[in-house]
Amino acid sequence: PGGERAVKEPRRSALGVLHELFGGAAFQMRQLPPLQGLKEHELATLRSMLERGPNSPLTSSAGRLFDAVAALTGLRQQTRFEGQAAMELEFALEGSLTEETYQLRIPDRGWPREASPAGFKPVVLDWKPLMHGVIADVQARVATGRIAARFHNTLTGMIVAVARHSRQTQVVLSGGCFQNRYLTERTVRRLREEGFQPYWHQRVPPNDGGIALGQIIAAARTPR
Repeated sequence: PGGERAVKEPRRSALGVLHELFGGAAFQMRQLPPLQGLKEHELATLRSMLERGPNSPLTSSAGRLFDAVAALTGLRQQTRFEGQAAMELEFALEGSLTEETYQLRIPDRGWPREASPAGFKPVVLDWKPLMHGVIADVQARVATGRIAARFHNTLTGMIVAVARHSRQTQVVLSGGCFQNRYLTERTVRRLREEGFQPYWHQRVPPNDGGIALGQIIAAARTPR
């Protein structure tokens, strides 16, 4: 809700998640951190946005999941700079050594040959079991570091699951989330354990710096 404003207010991403999971009942869950700092008129406005749809675009950004978890655990409701909530969620991992994960569900496991010219049907990762697990842990007062570890471990599991279904041996890891050291190192290790060859950013940054370089290359190759 609020479009770009949600990037600066992780609690908005959390409210979007809660609304998808529980509908209008989400706004009665006042014990959860994202709702605690909002006044009644603010909640009413956000609820109207989510229920009616104006200025509440859908997003496929994994970064918004990081924001939602950071808000739900009480780490960060508003940010002062880009990526702050995700960074604090990563920092919360320190000292939390666990292989535990949340539930991972891939609704459609089929790869019918007629699905696309390339012969593949997109895999859809269902984040709802993951977020149900996070919320249950928050309500049970599980340590934030443990929740953060389970969350990161689940994302790695999702990546490995997609790699298995893709039937490709080479896997490229890119995007701003791979500035996260724990996620990158764990994903590389798990992919290698499964027999894949992972590739990740080393000289070119995985976020906007990489996009800028791509734009330069595209412009250089454009016929004049």
